[in-house]
Amino acid sequence: MKDDVVALGRVITALHADVLCVQEAPRFLCWRRRRRRLAASGGLTVAAGRRPGGVAVLVGPGVRLLHGEGHLLKFFFGLERRAIAIAVVEAGGQRVAVGSVHLDLHEGARLHHAGEALALLRAAADRFGALPVLAGDINEHSEGPAWRHLAGHLTDCYPVSPRGDGFTFPARGPRHRIDAIFAVAGLPVLSCGGAEADPADLAAATDHLPVVAELGGPLPRDGERPERVQSRSGALEEAERPEPPGGR
Repeated sequence: MKDDVVALGRVITALHADVLCVQEAPRFLCWRRRRRRLAASGGLTVAAGRRPGGVAVLVGPGVRLLHGEGHLLKFFFGLERRAIAIAVVEAGGQRVAVGSVHLDLHEGARLHHAGEALALLRAAADRFGALPVLAGDINEHSEGPAWRHLAGHLTDCYPVSPRGDGFTFPARGPRHRIDAIFAVAGLPVLSCGGAEADPADLAAATDHLPVVAELGGPLPRDGERPERVQSRSGALEEAERPEPPGGR
């Protein structure tokens, strides 16, 4: 919340997200109050996330929050501490476990944390009989090893039903797709791409563009009627410090 906070609130409102995954959420002075303020700016509430790691999951009034948790990922000396925030929500009888991550610039740490975050998300999903969805700043392109690992276990939503060019960084001239939403196979991807928000607000709010995925209900088994439940999940990076070259 060191860019245009008013524009940030308008972007969050424009997302119309049932679940919003945030990276670089406030984590210093008065971090709880600042996260609540961030959520309230878009009519959401804080569902999951601890202070270290700077990730959080926010939820809207259209979903029921069943559980929230946060986990620190393995510490690598000299690198920033990373974490995953997980919220288990329910809408229309369907349970989904949604994780928010912000992976490292270091390739080795990034790959290790991708596997660790995926395991923690699946464990939470299994406990509640939920379907896993992971969103965040991957800090590499789709051909990178961490991205390939995630896409090997979950579906990269954007290529399935793309909306727009998919570029997310930097916000003031995007030319890289380094942020993504991954969903378990069986959750139909109705669309995935950029947010329908004022371009000036998107450029002013933070240094990454948000990604929005609209997911349908799980694919029916033979003889079952198709599920009509739909939900919108968003991933948004909220900058807390100046951007280094190539993203954070």
